[in-house]
Amino acid sequence: MDYFFDLTSESSPRDDHEDPHMIEDSCDLQREKSSIVGITEIQEQNTSSRIDDISRRVQELVQKVNDSRTSDQKVMDSFKEKLVEKLTEMFQQMKEHMYTVYEENSNVMQVKLQELSEVLESCTKLKKELIEASQGLASLREGLAISQTPET
Repeated sequence: MDYFFDLTSESSPRDDHEDPHMIEDSCDLQREKSSIVGITEIQEQNTSSRIDDISRRVQELVQKVNDSRTSDQKVMDSFKEKLVEKLTEMFQQMKEHMYTVYEENSNVMQVKLQELSEVLESCTKLKKELIEASQGLASLREGLAISQTPET
């Protein structure tokens, strides 16, 4: 962004009888042009410096955003790891508890099955005794029926 100014004056025929005031005015005009050019260059340098400063700040902000994103990703990865560890631990505890409940239920069922087996065995004995008693009563009835018939 460099601006160049042409400081040469337009050529005009010189008159040997130039007015000394004109020469002074011309010199003043050239000094003013030089100082304007100097000011403009300083302003351009300041503007360029400001642009460079803004550019540097933007780069720093972009870097901070990227660093923050990287940090956030690390936090999320760490959180994920801890969550997976916790879930695995909880799953293992639930699994162990489930097996403990299975074992307790198995023990209770074993006791109940043993009691049921004893009851069924007792029922089988009672059935045999009932059949024997029934047969005994049937024999007794036959014997009584024979004894009540008249002898001929």
